[in-house]
Amino acid sequence: MSAVLKVEGVGKAYRTYHRELHRVLSWFGWRVKPKAEVWVLQDINFEVQAGEAVGIIGQNGAGKSTLLKIITGTLKASAGHVEVQGKIAAILELGMGFHPDLTGRQNAYHAASLLGYTTEQITAIIEEIKEFAEIGDYFDHPVRTYSSGMQMRVAFAVATAYRPEILIVDEALSVGDAYFQHKCFSLIRDFQAQGTSLLFVSHDSASIQSLCNRAVLLHKGKLLKVGAPQQIIDLYNASLADPDLKHTRLSGDANGGGIRSGTGEALIDTVRLLDAQEQPLDTVATGEPVKLCIVIDVHKAIDELVCGFVIRDRAGNWIFGINSKDYGKDLAGLQPGQKLVLSFGFDLNLGEGTYSVSVALTRSHRSHVEKNYDWLDLAHVFKVVNVHKKHFAGLAWLDAHVELTSLSDGPNKTLDHVNP
Repeated sequence: MSAVLKVEGVGKAYRTYHRELHRVLSWFGWRVKPKAEVWVLQDINFEVQAGEAVGIIGQNGAGKSTLLKIITGTLKASAGHVEVQGKIAAILELGMGFHPDLTGRQNAYHAASLLGYTTEQITAIIEEIKEFAEIGDYFDHPVRTYSSGMQMRVAFAVATAYRPEILIVDEALSVGDAYFQHKCFSLIRDFQAQGTSLLFVSHDSASIQSLCNRAVLLHKGKLLKVGAPQQIIDLYNASLADPDLKHTRLSGDANGGGIRSGTGEALIDTVRLLDAQEQPLDTVATGEPVKLCIVIDVHKAIDELVCGFVIRDRAGNWIFGINSKDYGKDLAGLQPGQKLVLSFGFDLNLGEGTYSVSVALTRSHRSHVEKNYDWLDLAHVFKVVNVHKKHFAGLAWLDAHVELTSLSDGPNKTLDHVNP
């Protein structure tokens, strides 16, 4: 598999000079010492293979948008270089390049021409662009009358009118309605199946996990790690509570290990899934009653502790999460040396597949950012098999009941006439 995108040693610095003449001379290759220099990107290296989808994750200010602008050529790198094979279609800042006084149709012609298409090529597909955007007569109204969602619809329709070798999407889809987001993701998957590579920037972990083969984590302008989407998202979540990553580490092997973070006042000692006889489980039957037992070691005095867990599917999507506070179990006034055992009992009504458990010890029952004592991803991994239930599809067993009623009063009988 060949790389369609290579980012090698890319950096971006913003400089101020003692004189404007010095800035101009720097444009022509003169070595002029700047008055001040701020690097927003440093030594970024990664590749994207043909047909691969790579997510880019990072906190605000990490350099994500700057990197994408360098890749698309709208911004010049201060160091390193980018190699691109094939045509890039990018949806970066919402409505970028759209003139508010021009209609959607006129802006579509203008934006598509900037992508390198001829007037004849654009005319051949302009009605398809209008149809995909689904904004009706507004397509021929000035863009200044559009909502942000309508602008995104037109921008996406233009960028994907012809299948590019590389598609870059930067948060723009977040402003769209749910229906159009699904429509866009469906088209993106079709493009991927045909060989298009995707570079996708989003804070939506479910979208990253659903679309991407790998993910890149940018942290304070530097590339922190490249790896599997779930691992990178876990590391990103840890960075929210630990901005300098002083208390964050990788547990397990480099390819599939979980992320552990926290300040350590209390630590997760053991996580076990038990059956009704208190025996450890690695394989569970759908609907089987289980107990998730979490052993906690207290190392420093803590005024309040909340213990929570979340079950995730193989792709990393959150299936179910709850914490001790939600059940009214107050863990307060804890002292060093205490060992606590917290048990959550429930019927495991999940579909067949492999699942993992993440456990957190925090001060808040709504966020781990405020105070994270210990957070452990992949604390336990288990498999679910369907032994006793009817065959069903999906991630949840809902124990449906079926009734059949004959509508025998004629062809115009409707469900409104059926008593529940």
